[in-house]
Amino acid sequence: MKGLDGLFAPRGVAVIGASRNPAKLGAVMARSLSTYDAPLALVNPRDPELHGSVAEAVDSLGAPIDLAVVCVPAAAAADAVAEAAKAGASAALVCAGGFAEAGHPEFQRALLDVVDRHGIRLLGPNTSGFLVPGRGLTASFVPSVGSVPAGGVAVVAASGGVNHALSFLLAEAGYGVSLAVGLGNAADIDAADVLDHLLADPATKAVALHIESVADGSRLAGAVARLSARKPVVALVVGRNDVGAFAKSHTGALATSWRTTRGVLRQSGAVLVDDERQLVDAVGTLSMIRLAPALSPGVGVVTAQAGPGLLLLDGLRGAGIRVPVLADETQRRLGELLPPMTYQANPVDTGRPGPGFGEVVRTAGDDPEVDLVAVYALTEPDSVDLVSELSPQTASTPTVVAVGGSTADVSAVRSGLHERGYPVATSPAALTHAIRALVEDACLNNRRSVDEPIPPVAVPQGPWDEHQAKTVLDTLGVRTPSRAACNTPEEAHAALDTLGGPVALKILDATILHKTEIGGVHLGIRTHAELSEALDALGVQRVLVERMAPAGVDLIVGARRDPVFGPVVLVGLGGTTAEALADVAVRAAPLSAAEAASMTDELLGRALLDGWRGGPVLDRRDLARVVRALGQVLLDAPQVDEIEINPLRLTRDGLVALDAVITGKEQ
Repeated sequence: MKGLDGLFAPRGVAVIGASRNPAKLGAVMARSLSTYDAPLALVNPRDPELHGSVAEAVDSLGAPIDLAVVCVPAAAAADAVAEAAKAGASAALVCAGGFAEAGHPEFQRALLDVVDRHGIRLLGPNTSGFLVPGRGLTASFVPSVGSVPAGGVAVVAASGGVNHALSFLLAEAGYGVSLAVGLGNAADIDAADVLDHLLADPATKAVALHIESVADGSRLAGAVARLSARKPVVALVVGRNDVGAFAKSHTGALATSWRTTRGVLRQSGAVLVDDERQLVDAVGTLSMIRLAPALSPGVGVVTAQAGPGLLLLDGLRGAGIRVPVLADETQRRLGELLPPMTYQANPVDTGRPGPGFGEVVRTAGDDPEVDLVAVYALTEPDSVDLVSELSPQTASTPTVVAVGGSTADVSAVRSGLHERGYPVATSPAALTHAIRALVEDACLNNRRSVDEPIPPVAVPQGPWDEHQAKTVLDTLGVRTPSRAACNTPEEAHAALDTLGGPVALKILDATILHKTEIGGVHLGIRTHAELSEALDALGVQRVLVERMAPAGVDLIVGARRDPVFGPVVLVGLGGTTAEALADVAVRAAPLSAAEAASMTDELLGRALLDGWRGGPVLDRRDLARVVRALGQVLLDAPQVDEIEINPLRLTRDGLVALDAVITGKEQ
């Protein structure tokens, strides 16, 4: 398939549907494109003063037309794109709406038929376009976006409106953009295509990715992984409150599209943010600084005012970022630079900025535990020239600065610091977002690894009851309680004698996925009398008698086939807690051991897994082995749709699977 140079670096542009009526879309697009230094053809067969066709324009201009900007109604768009393709255009931008999003998929299918027949690449339809400020190329019906300066950030947005909004915000923050694209309906060119294009774009230093929906999860994940290995990617995923279930099981209900998309993007190396302001703070900073891969980078904080410093420290600690106590030697040197009574252990409080402020920043950055310095200061021109103090030689350690003050003062300081290579934020919260993005990016890059593949997994044909599901777990090396499947009351009583009490008694029926909801589980049985009573209550023949597990913390671990991303795995707090809080992490299979081990770091209840109030401590390597094994089941056993352990109990003796469910096409 053709690349995207014809779209983003065309040798010539034609506006199909051009108009001399300034209010018409074709006229607006022509005005936007007038700044581009290449032949521009205005095409409208109904206007004798304009070119009648793209082919006529090519002949008249004596230059090739690579890009056709199509400004005609949806019903006529396919013919217009076909005409441009026949005249040599390799790319088309279709701005109009009225396609699949408006209940007319036939118009969109007609466009795709042209793409298939002629090989032309198509952006849209239903998009406001794109801009490449470094080339003076503004293919947008929002002409004011042409004022956005060139910079190191590329914007790849599902929405044309979000594309423009982010571009303006980046300009306001002093960063600018290298490329900004609104994908619209993404009938042909999608986010993965643009991300792959950006791999070879020297102007792009970091990428802001906005996602509303995903058609091909594997393609998107692969493109993000390729790009993030070379350039930072920051992703904003829409749909936090979309709670539509993917499937009927617990795992499917919890693995919403929003959670799954975010989990897989993080696994692929993208830094995740929650809103557009965080996105700008993060991607702008990453376009200027990128840390080396690290397990847990340490942050040194230098503040010229104590109150904002406390806000910053609170934000960093809340994000789980390491703010180490500075070494004794570092504190001694700081004591020589700062007045007494200032706090110098980290954060470093200067009391008030003054001459020597830059030396304080450098000293904090030289501490052996500090990989990154966060600086906050109000502009006080009478006391200190921040730009001069923070000269390029000041910081041998990567440094991000937040500046507060009057709009004019902040703008001047920000401009000066940007010239010296410092990312600049304008509040403690924005600085927190920037630091978190740098640290998360370094941690994600540290997790890039290739593990030995897991041996192939053999799973018998279903349906599978709990005993059969746990037998599969046994073959995977997942610990399960001692148990016996029994077909008669006599076998159940013999199992009690063999296992010893207390035991659990459960219905064995592959069609019953949630046994507790129908009274199909009896716990804590110690005597034959209690067992007989429980058997009578169940009223069934086939049962499972299983040794009770010790107390602990319950997890849920599962794997399922996602309709967008394929096999995915899920880890969360188990039992009803998982459903009530949706406290889960999701990844695509296969995944590395390091990636699997990191999943619990995302859980709100992760403290419960680290010896909370004397409880058991999770060995994350053990959990990783379970997670990877369940993912491998789906990769090797096409007859399995889902495998779930709920609960997987963390005990003082390790992990033990108390319940297991496998579902497949037989059911």
